[in-house]
Amino acid sequence: MTLDTNLKHVETGAALTELINSTENVMVCCGRMGPMCMPVYGSMEELQNSGDYNNVQFADMLFDIPEAAIIRDLPECASFRGLPFVVYYKNGKVAKATTSIQSKDQVTTNLSEVL
Repeated sequence: MTLDTNLKHVETGAALTELINSTENVMVCCGRMGPMCMPVYGSMEELQNSGDYNNVQFADMLFDIPEAAIIRDLPECASFRGLPFVVYYKNGKVAKATTSIQSKDQVTTNLSEVL
C-alpha cells in the first residue's frame, strides 16, 4: 500500500534505513491522503521537480502501517499530535522534525536550515 503521490514511496523500516544511510539529504513525509498532509506532498513534489533541490531525496511513508513506527517512535516526534510527521535527515541522522500542515515556504525554510 502506498500514497498517491509522485514521491519515492518508502514502505518498510529497512527501506527507510537504507535510504537515509545511502543518501546525504532526505525529507520524509509520513502521513495520509488527507487535508493536512496533501499540501506538504504537493510542496515536496513541486520542489522535487524544480531542480533546485537535486541534492535532496523526497519521500513519503504511509502513517498507518506498522513499519511507520520507525518515524512515529522517534524522540523528535514524541510530542507530535497532528499529521503529517515530516523528518529531515542529514547524513543518516535526524536533523529536524516537524508536524502538521506546512506551506511551501515553511518547507523550503526547513530545507535551507538543515540540508
